[in-house]
Amino acid sequence: MNLINRVKSILMAPKTEWPIIETEQTDVKTLTINYLLPLALITAVASFIGYGLIGHNVFGVHVGSTGFGLRYALISLVSTIGGAFLTAYIIDLLASSFGSEKNFLQSFKLVVYSYTPMLVAGVLLIIPSLGILASLAGLYGLYLLYLGLQPLKKTPEDKKVTYFVVSLIVVILCSIVLSAILTSIFITSTVFY
Repeated sequence: MNLINRVKSILMAPKTEWPIIETEQTDVKTLTINYLLPLALITAVASFIGYGLIGHNVFGVHVGSTGFGLRYALISLVSTIGGAFLTAYIIDLLASSFGSEKNFLQSFKLVVYSYTPMLVAGVLLIIPSLGILASLAGLYGLYLLYLGLQPLKKTPEDKKVTYFVVSLIVVILCSIVLSAILTSIFITSTVFY
């Protein structure tokens, strides 16, 4: 799997790319190291540059320091990788309730490749005020996730929407909790320094 070709294919032709991904023989470790980590580092490095070196204004006050940027980069990296595992776990846990195949590897592939638009757009965090655009790219990632449910999880067409919505709600709730925990560890604990 070539990283650049896979990124282009999943972004430009997801309907033809998901069946190819479904048949690929890989493992969680290889997918994490060769695909997820390099893309997650784009967002982490952009966060460091944007929040640490360039900074941004909040109500007319300039906010930014190397330490602040480093913390944002760590939060970005940990939440991306941890979030991918958590989301895949949730999707796999819910699979049998929606007539889908229970297979963690397929769930992980589904999630990792669905993260692609958000992670590629993460380069926009170099200018923190453009961060909202990276978040909007995540909406396309949700579309990719929806498209991938049938080929990767063998979800029946009549249960696809419900499976997607229930998974999304649970993932959002878990993401809020994960984000709160990471923020309290990396940001709040260092405010007094």
